Amino acid sequence: MEDYKKEFIKFLLNNNALRFGEFTLKSGRKSPYFINTGMFCDGKSVAKLCNFYAAHIVKVLGAEKVDVLFGPAYKGIPLCVATSISLATSFGINKPYAFDRKEAKGHGECSNRKKMIVGHELKNGEKVLILDDVFTTGQTKIDTAELLKDIADVKFAGVLIAVDRMERGNDNENAIKEFEEQTGIRVYSIISVKDIIYYLEKHKKTEEAEKIKKYLEKYGV
Repeated sequence: MEDYKKEFIKFLLNNNALRFGEFTLKSGRKSPYFINTGMFCDGKSVAKLCNFYAAHIVKVLGAEKVDVLFGPAYKGIPLCVATSISLATSFGINKPYAFDRKEAKGHGECSNRKKMIVGHELKNGEKVLILDDVFTTGQTKIDTAELLKDIADVKFAGVLIAVDRMERGNDNENAIKEFEEQTGIRVYSIISVKDIIYYLEKHKKTEEAEKIKKYLEKYGV
């Protein structure tokens, strides 16, 4: 496993953003682990979190393939702002950001939909990277892509999330794969649940690792 993945998992654990136990997900499933990036709620931790996002953009995606960072409300908002800052301060790369006003979502003409976007004014042909914490269902990301397409004829550099849980949706389909096939937009993640299992086994936390393995046997892709 790459060093940055080990560092990211350690960072999640140290900030209680990766927890073990029994957690009821929105889907109703009982999960032996839980990811909560909402634990990063101060300047130091958010800066470090988004430095991982920025590093992934530079080293894996390629910064030249991204024109704009977009953060869907609400959790995506601090991600896109702080990642933009991290790209500038840590890598010397200046990228604009934008996010939507969730409370104003609805149907309407393009001129009204433009008012839903805060920050950079999207332009035709720009390559947009959507930043979020996790990928639960593809529908929310599809809604975001459709909103942006209504505003300008943008292209998509992808979706970047913190952790890929690598599990099926409620319809037993791979939500990420289904989204990629439907939209042509690729989903990237800093780490996956398999990286977490590997890390736990290497650090002699076999009980937690085995519980996650059993969970994936039932719900994994």
